Amino acid sequence: MSKTKYIWHKGKIVDFENATIHVLSPTSQFGANVFEGLRGYWSSEEQNLYIFKMEEHIQRLKKSIKLIGFDSTLTDSDFRQSVIDVLTANDFKEDIAVRQTVYLDGFGSWMSDGDVEMFVAPVAKGRNVSGEKFNQGIKCMVSSWERISDRNLSPRIKLGANYMNSRLGQIEAVDNGYNSAIFLNSSGTVSEAPGACLFIVRDGKLVTPPLTSSVLESITRETVIHLAKSELGLEVEEREVDRTELYIAQEAFICGTAAEITPVTQIDRYEIGEGTAGPITRSISELYFACVRGRIEQYKHWLTAVY
Repeated sequence: MSKTKYIWHKGKIVDFENATIHVLSPTSQFGANVFEGLRGYWSSEEQNLYIFKMEEHIQRLKKSIKLIGFDSTLTDSDFRQSVIDVLTANDFKEDIAVRQTVYLDGFGSWMSDGDVEMFVAPVAKGRNVSGEKFNQGIKCMVSSWERISDRNLSPRIKLGANYMNSRLGQIEAVDNGYNSAIFLNSSGTVSEAPGACLFIVRDGKLVTPPLTSSVLESITRETVIHLAKSELGLEVEEREVDRTELYIAQEAFICGTAAEITPVTQIDRYEIGEGTAGPITRSISELYFACVRGRIEQYKHWLTAVY
């Protein structure tokens, strides 16, 4: 994989080593930043790199900036062009991930609304899971940590500090021999995984917790629901999910920009389905990757070409 040479920082393309933030900035001290994680996929057929649903990520980033109370003058054009410019500067011709972060700089307090700056950091990154690893899936545990809610640290905001909740759940899961965690919300029903939304299959229906179950307004989740309904003709239920429903599901998978489509084949030692990636999970994954690589004409409007 190629190494990142340049980062977009404060309106300029800078060398990787020179993209620095002061240790006393509010983002360093208090996690005062909001961000988006984007994915870009290389098309060998068209010799181009495509960012998946860039416009949707921009709109969600703007909502995070509004909800966290930053006094930002960044525009849609700034968000869009910064990503294009830094990818072009690095000359990536492979699958990549991009972290676009808007943060509080300077020497303000945790109550500051400025100075607001942005950095855009791309890295080469292949599939999350593929081949036999996809077939095997991952093992999850229901975390003892409760998912943050709209009454404390809203999961609707992609806030850097929010991910300490995910960190605690993930550490607990790994320490107990699992790959990842599944959170319950304050009502005791299923929420999501660290950095990823959750789907299960029950009686041929695709089921996922609603956004009001302390779930991020996930762009990948929305994509999965659309593809399941429009392309596979599946019935999709957005409803509260009890913990024990996880154990008797025929299939389960998590999804997100970083997680992509990742099968879950065991939860709390209960085998899910046959203990391998199920047919619906496979079909959704195949459709998803056909879309992100521009192989389905009707979904090419979801892609932004870099070159």
